[in-house]
Amino acid sequence: MEFRIERSALTEAVAWAARVLPVRSPVPVLGGLLLDTEGGRLRVSGLDYEASARIDVETAEVLRPGKVLVMGRRLLDICKVLPEGPVECAVEGSRFTVSGDGARFGLSVLPLDDYPALPSLPQVRGAVEAAEFAAAVADVAVAAGRDDTLPALTGIRLGLDGESGTMTLAATDRYRFAVRTLPWKAAAGDESADVIVSARRLTEIARSLGRSGLVSVALDAGSAGFEHAGMRTTVRLLDGRLPRHDKLFALESPAVAVVDRARLVEAVKRVSVVADGDSPVQMAFSAADNSVHLQAGYEDDVASQRLPATLEGAREMTVAFNPGYLADALASFEEPSLRLLMMGAGQRAMITGGAGSDAHRHLLMSVKPPLL
Repeated sequence: MEFRIERSALTEAVAWAARVLPVRSPVPVLGGLLLDTEGGRLRVSGLDYEASARIDVETAEVLRPGKVLVMGRRLLDICKVLPEGPVECAVEGSRFTVSGDGARFGLSVLPLDDYPALPSLPQVRGAVEAAEFAAAVADVAVAAGRDDTLPALTGIRLGLDGESGTMTLAATDRYRFAVRTLPWKAAAGDESADVIVSARRLTEIARSLGRSGLVSVALDAGSAGFEHAGMRTTVRLLDGRLPRHDKLFALESPAVAVVDRARLVEAVKRVSVVADGDSPVQMAFSAADNSVHLQAGYEDDVASQRLPATLEGAREMTVAFNPGYLADALASFEEPSLRLLMMGAGQRAMITGGAGSDAHRHLLMSVKPPLL
């Protein structure tokens, strides 16, 4: 094997495929990346027991076709320190060499016969806009759980509805619940699915697939696959199901307030400085002067700020939230204003865009306001 390629193109390909490599593995070859120059292009592949990644680079000049398996993270470290410009790579006996502008590195090759075959892409169910998909995954991932003893809660529900042409993404850790819907193009009119994908993996995938064009979405009984612009990745599905959000999100006669998002984000960040641990941020909405008064802290260490807030109706409300959960929820929106639908202290509260769209909704459990 021998090929030439620009250092930046090689680094990007190696970094993209190396995302899925295990940090530690009892099987040494799973720490490797497979470089394949058959067919006049460079293909870089990696996998572990949960995910796989493959990227094709058409800009490589193949001088001698072949395959080689080398330690992926070591190759990535080398790529990062190579001089800018063209790079020459070749297999010389039992060593893979990388050289450019006077710098030269050698890596031991791993046994190809021990490397498992990459899983094939599942059945393609449709496609979604790359930028919108990445934004939607980021919006809901903040609500996913971190407790690996409850695997389903560490995932994002991926629901596909071919008839309505919508994709639904949802995540919850039992204390908050985020849902985002977006349009998608089904491969067939009756395509539907309801699966759970690791939130960490799906976030990495969505972020890395690019910001333009269509991402193909593929699913089977045990895995999900995504393909875009020469990049293909698969990930194992999580067992279990997330609770349905329909009834949870149905709030009867809530108090409703509309607040400027940017100002509220800054105010929550500001008063949270004195909120020790998970002590809550209190929000008191007043119809008398159309304002919300934020407070946090106890005894002498307290902070407060008042902001304009429009109450729909004359119903006043005081609620309090975990400052971290509240900050995550607010940061997941991009609209200039937000609507807060509140049932009362210690009850559910919903955050949506100020225009009243249901495309992005974030449910939080409020706590009893502290005695300040």
